[in-house]
Amino acid sequence: MIDLRYSLIIEATEEPDFFGFYSPDLEGFTGVGQSIEDCIYKAKWGMLDHVRLLQEEGLPVPPPQVPPRIVIENAPALRPVA
Repeated sequence: MIDLRYSLIIEATEEPDFFGFYSPDLEGFTGVGQSIEDCIYKAKWGMLDHVRLLQEEGLPVPPPQVPPRIVIENAPALRPVA
């Protein structure tokens, strides 16, 4: 069972062993992993640390998502600079 309190977006890149992730529910929460499983593992513990930091700083903590969703998608292509 995947134990996340917030939704997670995992973005695949052109590099086969590089994924980015973020939570649309936790502002400022992002990370990178070498696989989808790595992203989920890092996100689980990172979300706990992120929420703890928000609490320590006296900032609002969003309520957990019920149920949280995990979305895996391709990262948006970067547009070349003109």
